[in-house]
Amino acid sequence: MTPSVLPEPAFPDLDSMLSRKFGKEVANYFSGSPLNRVSFLRTDHSFLSAALKHPTTSFLLFNNLDPLAKDPSNLEFASYGDVRPLIGEDPYSKSEGHLISEYDSEVTIPQLLFLGLDERNKEGLTYNIYAGSPFFALDVTPKGTIASQAESLIQTMQSRGLQFLEGRIQAALPAQDAAIYAQARALLDWNARNPFCGQCGQPTMSINGGMKRTCPPKDMASLRGTIGGNVGAAPTERPDCATRKGISNLCFPRTDPTVIMAVVSPDGKKVLIGRQKRWPPYWYSTLAGFVEPAESVEEAVRREVWEESGVILGRVVIHSTQPWPYPANLMIGAIAQCIPGGEEIVLKHDPELEDARWADLEEVREALRVGTSALGESAQDGYKEGNLRLPAGTAIANQLLTAVVNGFVWEAPKI
Repeated sequence: MTPSVLPEPAFPDLDSMLSRKFGKEVANYFSGSPLNRVSFLRTDHSFLSAALKHPTTSFLLFNNLDPLAKDPSNLEFASYGDVRPLIGEDPYSKSEGHLISEYDSEVTIPQLLFLGLDERNKEGLTYNIYAGSPFFALDVTPKGTIASQAESLIQTMQSRGLQFLEGRIQAALPAQDAAIYAQARALLDWNARNPFCGQCGQPTMSINGGMKRTCPPKDMASLRGTIGGNVGAAPTERPDCATRKGISNLCFPRTDPTVIMAVVSPDGKKVLIGRQKRWPPYWYSTLAGFVEPAESVEEAVRREVWEESGVILGRVVIHSTQPWPYPANLMIGAIAQCIPGGEEIVLKHDPELEDARWADLEEVREALRVGTSALGESAQDGYKEGNLRLPAGTAIANQLLTAVVNGFVWEAPKI
């Protein structure tokens, strides 16, 4: 597979004091979205209604978190006309408060996300001072009371020669499509993982354009068995819930911070790499781990490296970051240097790694040239069996190692 082109950072040609000192900003795969999220408009149902029906609006469909596509390198987007049989004429025709008051836990509501506006399209929706083509994501996984409509929509898409891309990681998409996919997948996954309130255990409801979940105070499902249906009857009050009091009244999407680091030897001539037992032969990467509560990024880098390899670190510098929607990580890339005398590798603390070793920069440089790939894929032409293998260019580990072999730790470092 040919590595996908990485996104351009914001204002790549702008000269500034920071860019002169630190170099051009590094943008990693799954970042660089072309969409303006206009997050402050997510509660404006007049805006969402207009965005939903605009002729330039695009809907990215997901079936079991697999995105709709022409092929592994090209997403395909549906229209409002395509999705209307599933979502209805206008799910935003009523206010958010009104929808919450009508909540019915026995009725499946299609999970719809507002992703943002593509302001590059001058023919897009204009709303107040904002303009662009709206983008939504929609979960079409057949379930509950919408199973038949969802199955029909899936069959319609497949009849056009389209497919839902299977596989956990999609890394062959163009950079900007990858960023849109990442945003949509992460939020759909979060909504699917949080159908119940963490405080009282009752079913929750998606609001705010799919970016929040709330625990409604009443449930219309209680009226289904009453004589005469809902006429004149009052829905059951649900149990008291702390999320409906004070300012902690909503459930927000989570992002899990994860550190990933290229560790350089005291003399700057070697870099620390490690491998897990399940990885292909000769395949190594940088070390990584989760940031724990009440821990700085720098402390997490030092702790994870010591726990996994026994190596003791001194200075830690943040290099760049990467959204990783599997399911909701933010990879915080760092470059760190081992202290003199702290180079000994000890694997007895945390059993996560099968092996860790120091690699010469020339070995790493050659692996970056011909030995990179995603897990389970072949290396490039020119690779010799038995030599070092490294992650593909779409992985932040690749960017960190590239920075190291290009002289990041030497005089006048540039990111």
